[in-house]
Amino acid sequence: MRPAAVAGLFYPEERAALERDVRDLLASAADTADVAAAARGPGKAYLLPHAGYQYSGSTAALGYAELARARDRVHRVVLLGPTHRVAVDGLALPGAHAFATPLGDVRAVEPEPAVLAALPQVVVRPVVHALEHSLEVHLPFLQVALGDVEVLPLAVGRAAPEDVAAVLDAVWGGPETVIVVSSDLSHYLTYEQAATVDAVTVGQVLRLEGPLGHEQACGATPLNGLLVAARRRGLRPRLLGACSSGDTAGDRRRVVGYAAVAFDEPAV
Repeated sequence: MRPAAVAGLFYPEERAALERDVRDLLASAADTADVAAAARGPGKAYLLPHAGYQYSGSTAALGYAELARARDRVHRVVLLGPTHRVAVDGLALPGAHAFATPLGDVRAVEPEPAVLAALPQVVVRPVVHALEHSLEVHLPFLQVALGDVEVLPLAVGRAAPEDVAAVLDAVWGGPETVIVVSSDLSHYLTYEQAATVDAVTVGQVLRLEGPLGHEQACGATPLNGLLVAARRRGLRPRLLGACSSGDTAGDRRRVVGYAAVAFDEPAV
């Protein structure tokens, strides 16, 4: 079991308060959803932020409100986020069967042994996950939006975009599987500077144009891998929303940028 590390810091640690906050965020996001997108169904992949809920929760909820409509179909989420505390070469699994949150436990799975054997860039490093927030903050959203979902959690360290894309290709799955890449955008610029820089970054993402630098997105490494895989598979990016902490709960002199982007599979 991987215990919750940032409950009470990035999101409420009391079950009722956490569930209420997540449901409120999802309801607000659903109210602003694109009618055409609602009819089309959820994306195959999402770029969503990982800051404290008061800062980026409203942006993350834009993606999870879409996924909530596919609750009966989506049973597996491949969740990739950057490492903030412990460096690692490759993509790290937690070596745990579940992640604990105040809402209960989320089942953690690994790729099939034969698949894992073909991916030397994937390693098992519990210490990388122990205090990492970039994956954990998504779990309560997944629990409320999707219910009894299983997660393949990958903390991404030093890795080439092609190495990340190869892992995504190996675990791509079918309509039961969705990929979520966890990343914020620019950090600690002024509100006006961040708006300019983040607009360029979002434009690149919408054109599937990489690689992005870490000054553009703290999760640039997993995101660059997704962009490679998305180009190969013909995914079509769709902007759900973007803002910064200056729009939500932060000081406009030093902000962090956020975006929610869905990646839709081509129509058959």
